Order: sequence, then structure tokens, then C-alpha cells
Amino acid sequence: MPSPRKFVSAREVAERAGVSRSAVSRAFTPGASVSEDTRRRVLDAANELGYHVNHLARGLSLKESGIVCLVGSELGTPYRASLVKAMTQGAQDAGKVAMVINTDRSDASVGAALRQALHYRADASIILSGLPDKSITRLCLENGQRIVLINRDDDQEGPLRINLQDDEAARRALIAFLRAGCRRLAFANSEAGTPSLMARERGFLAAAGTIGLTVTVERFGPSIYDSGRELARRLLTAPERPDAVFCATDLIACGFLDTARHEFGLAVPEDLCVTGFDDIEQAGWSSYSLTTFAQPVSDIAREAFAWLRLTPEEATRRPAAVALEARMVWRRTVRGSAPAPSPAARSAAES
Repeated sequence: MPSPRKFVSAREVAERAGVSRSAVSRAFTPGASVSEDTRRRVLDAANELGYHVNHLARGLSLKESGIVCLVGSELGTPYRASLVKAMTQGAQDAGKVAMVINTDRSDASVGAALRQALHYRADASIILSGLPDKSITRLCLENGQRIVLINRDDDQEGPLRINLQDDEAARRALIAFLRAGCRRLAFANSEAGTPSLMARERGFLAAAGTIGLTVTVERFGPSIYDSGRELARRLLTAPERPDAVFCATDLIACGFLDTARHEFGLAVPEDLCVTGFDDIEQAGWSSYSLTTFAQPVSDIAREAFAWLRLTPEEATRRPAAVALEARMVWRRTVRGSAPAPSPAARSAAES
């Protein structure tokens, strides 16, 4: 059995290099004043001894740990996984370390897990979804953390809120259905009740209402594939079967499409038009080729860490809320051609 690895201290490196302990610290601090000869001797000694800087201890002495907590639920779903991937990469690019807190459970274990993370004195928390209770945000704020909220409607002062333009996406989905000749509209949602899901639902109903159309709303279960299958069974056996369905997420849309095609024998988009939301990898698979709206995960991560790089004083001078566009991705589940791009999309394409 191998013996435990010996911890090498900065003092040992200093002795090997023939320099002071403070010279070792300066050699590993970007921008610190140290001669090239001293830096080379320190780095050579560190390599020989296998020394690594204890960034956690250094951070605590500076009241900055470099840790950013990612707090979220449904982390195994394709969209959430892509968001976690973007956030962890953003953390690495910013010189931070990401600590992931899974909040799928709604009992006291969630608070206990977050308190455990707070013991490491994380600098900030990024709340990735709408399911964790608002008390989690309050807990982070009370412990001096900076907070970034993704697709949430918390109204506490202090956090940066990053949301999508759900109303605009809903309006564009309606236009696509109308151009396809659809008039019997439905919205398929989960029962999660997160702010982003409900914003899409409300936006679609409001957009349809402006032209006098009603929308059948059906909600069931969590935001997963099997919920989409059950929602399809409910909506497609209704007395007036819809000819167009806006699904709140792509996973729901995938289950909806499979059931519509294989259990009800419907042709998509000839008999039924469907849109989703998220643009997960599966949406682009040839078996789905789903028309959907892309979550701008790279932009979300960029906005989050750009704000976290600011000093608290600088952050107070920036807007506390950011609204990003969910770009429409046109594929083959809606008849006809794509509606004209939004003003924001046109501007981005021209720049």
C-alpha cells in the first residue's frame, strides 16, 4: 500500500531555493515584485519537491476563496447539463473553482448542503434554476456572498438577474404557427412551476389573446420526456385536437412528438406543428428535427462571470438585470418558412 503523499510547505521550497519565505509567495503571485532569477530558483525548487500553492488557504487570508457555488436542480437534464458545462468553463476562465450543489430534494438536506459549501467561504453562488426556494438566495446573501440568479424572479436587492425574453419567444412561436395555418393552439407544460416555464406559458397565452385566439393549457409532472408523452395523450384525445403545440421544454417536446407519431399516427408537421424550448442536442437529431428556441448558455455564463469580476462598488453601477434573446432555431416540426428574425438577431448578424 503506497504511503500517504507528504505535504510540501512553502518554507521547504524557500530553503531549497535559498530565498526567503516571502520570496516564494511573491514568485507565485501574478504581478508581484520579484526578480527573474529568484522566480526561476523558486519554480525549480517547487518542481523538484512537488510543491503546489494552497490557493484555499491563500484565499482565506485575503477573504477570497475563489470558490463559486453552482446551485441547481434537474442537473441530469440536457439543458441543465449544458448550462453547468458553460458555467464551470466560465469559472475556470475566470480563475475560479466551481462547487456544484444539487437541490433536487426539497427537504432540509438542501439547506444543509448549502451551509456545508458556505463553510468553505465561497465568494459567490449562481442559482441555475427556478426550483430552489428563495430562502436559499437569502441564506447566500446573509453569508456575504454575491449572487447571480438565472431565469428566476427573486426580488431581493443585490443579486444580478439574468433572464430570457420569454415574451418575445412566445410571440415568435405564435407567428410561426399562424404562418403554418394553425388555429387550434395548445401549450404543454410541466407542473414544476418555475418562473421561466410560467413566463413562456403566460407569454404564449397573451400573444394569442391579442388576436382573439384561445390556448388549451395542459400541465403534467416534471420537465422530462415521459411528461411529454402523457401530455400528448391528454391533448391529442381532447374533443378538439390541437393542430399546433408549444412545449415548454425540448424534453417535453421529444416525448410529445414520439407519442403523436407512434401512438396516434400523426404526421409532423403536416397534421401537427410543434415547437420546443432550449435547443438541447436531441432537438437537432434527425428523428426529431425540432423547431425550438436556443438557450444562450454561453452568453449566460459570460454575463455571470463578467459581473462577478467587478468589484462590489463597480457592480452597483451596472444594471441589476440582463434580458437575453432566445434565438429561434428553425427545423422541420412547423410547416412553412421561418418568420423574419427579431431586431436583436438582425443586429447581431449585421455586426
